Amino acid sequence: MDATATNLIAAAQTAWREAGAVLVNYSFSALGAIIILILGYIFAGLAERWCYAGLGHVRHFDQTLRIFLSKLLRYTILTFVGVIVLAQFGVQTASIIATLGAAGIAIGLALQGTLQNIAAGIMLLVLRPFTVGEYISVGSIAGTINEIGLFATVLRTYDGLYVMAPNSQLWGSAVTNFSRNSTRLNDLAIGIGYDDDIDLALKILMGLAEDARVLKDPAPLAFVSELGESAVVVTLRYWTASSDWWRTKLDLTQKAKAIFDENGISIPFPQRDLHIIGPEQPTMPAAKRQVARS
Repeated sequence: MDATATNLIAAAQTAWREAGAVLVNYSFSALGAIIILILGYIFAGLAERWCYAGLGHVRHFDQTLRIFLSKLLRYTILTFVGVIVLAQFGVQTASIIATLGAAGIAIGLALQGTLQNIAAGIMLLVLRPFTVGEYISVGSIAGTINEIGLFATVLRTYDGLYVMAPNSQLWGSAVTNFSRNSTRLNDLAIGIGYDDDIDLALKILMGLAEDARVLKDPAPLAFVSELGESAVVVTLRYWTASSDWWRTKLDLTQKAKAIFDENGISIPFPQRDLHIIGPEQPTMPAAKRQVARS
């Protein structure tokens, strides 16, 4: 019994010493992990603010993209901090990183369409083919930009409808921006009769170009653009500010009609001359002529 008791006491003392050593080691690991977590959290917050402030100095950098990139940087740092903390406790981080990579691939495949919209949104915000307030046309979508998000872009059509378009659809098609350039060209084409005075019609068109909204440089030009089936098409080519383009087009079209009427210049309807060429009408048989007389 004495030998057995001695062995038990020795085993207990050995286990206690080992437990104490493990406790001390894990205490230092836990303390180190806590310190790493605190420092990592502070550094991630500072990095987010530095990124946000730094991007703010970039000219015309979009506010939405500033927030997204600064948040992305913060959570990336926190992810690395979490991996380092696990390494403090002896966890094999290589397997964790591999698991995170596999999970990222799976999530990417599951959210492929969403990620495409995010990638397209980032490209739209960086390259800026359009901005808020501009009128664009992309395929069957046309309207004024109200908001550019990471997933979709909100537009307002000319008749006041709300349209939310996926960013991938806008990025994958040709964009026509009607507001980006400061000036726009317009051709005011009007058909007049072949018997009308062409020189007078051209003179009237040049008189219309004296409108204050029509730019002097490039200079307006009036010319005969087409000899149609029923009309001679005279055209006034002029430049105007993009903001005045639509209103100027409407006003000049109305004025042209009124002045042409005052000067006796017609705007003919589409018409065709038909010439029937063929044998003479056949004579009716005698029997039918007799019936017709009776």
